[in-house]
Amino acid sequence: MPLTPTAESIVAGNRRALAKAITLVESSRPQDREAAQALLNELLPHTGNSLRIGITGVPGVGKSTFIESFGQHVVAKGHKVAVLAVDPSSPMAGGSILGDKTRMEHLSRDPSAFIRPSPAGKALGGVALKTRESMLLCEAAGFDVVLVETVGVGQSEHQVGSMVDFFLILLLPGGGDELQGIKKGILELADAIMINKADGESESLARKTKLHYQSAMSLLASNDFWKPEVHTCSALERQGIEECWSMMARFQQEAQDCHAFDRKRAEQNLQWMWQLTDEMLRQQLTDHPGVGKLLPGLRDQVGRGELTPVTAASQIISQLRGD
Repeated sequence: MPLTPTAESIVAGNRRALAKAITLVESSRPQDREAAQALLNELLPHTGNSLRIGITGVPGVGKSTFIESFGQHVVAKGHKVAVLAVDPSSPMAGGSILGDKTRMEHLSRDPSAFIRPSPAGKALGGVALKTRESMLLCEAAGFDVVLVETVGVGQSEHQVGSMVDFFLILLLPGGGDELQGIKKGILELADAIMINKADGESESLARKTKLHYQSAMSLLASNDFWKPEVHTCSALERQGIEECWSMMARFQQEAQDCHAFDRKRAEQNLQWMWQLTDEMLRQQLTDHPGVGKLLPGLRDQVGRGELTPVTAASQIISQLRGD
């Protein structure tokens, strides 16, 4: 089947069409959601051809500087780079992530790069839904390296970790105190750690920090083919950037050689399906007028111990079904 004009423009690499499509995906209006799904289904055969990289780090680690240096390096290698910035704050409050386009001044002007800050909001699917779909649109537009940047550390890291091929954590030189700002389990997501700002007086400290994290990472379970690596870099002086990209390219090749790449993406798609099924069912419960009337009384009864949670849940499901 021939593509619709919108899909054709995206596949042709039209940046304006891509930006409008991402805005459509981010919309919470039911009619827009339907249009977005129709467009995504049409573009699906043109997706999946990128290396998806998640990047996170503690505040002040220099994520924007790293992404600009890294992005420019990858573009110089002949690739097209899309940067999706996940902002868990409200669109009104903004948050520092929305300044990325100005902080990545050179990369944002490069015709082979595309930067899109996206507030998560409270729509169905939140961070995972919008960012996954935006990622597919970028792939359809020909971007073969997609960077997903998260702000802060917490739930969004786990969501991003479940949608990328490679997960990178940026840390500062130090004895590990910055780990206090990282919630338990974040390191287990890492395929690599880069100790940034390894320049000037901090260079020797960065080398010590690297050894510290190499010891820590060796204690964590790793997947079949890849042992998480720890390196140092200076995004400001563009040192260690080539080493970082080479490591990711090596990871991609090794993952493809042992078919781990396709297996991981298949698992991620199934996980996404069940997550969306769960959220859609919850949305049905929220929107159902009968359930809305029933809930206050059930909450009171369960809270007072007059009704078991199982009985209450059964009544909610019965109401939803119209029994």
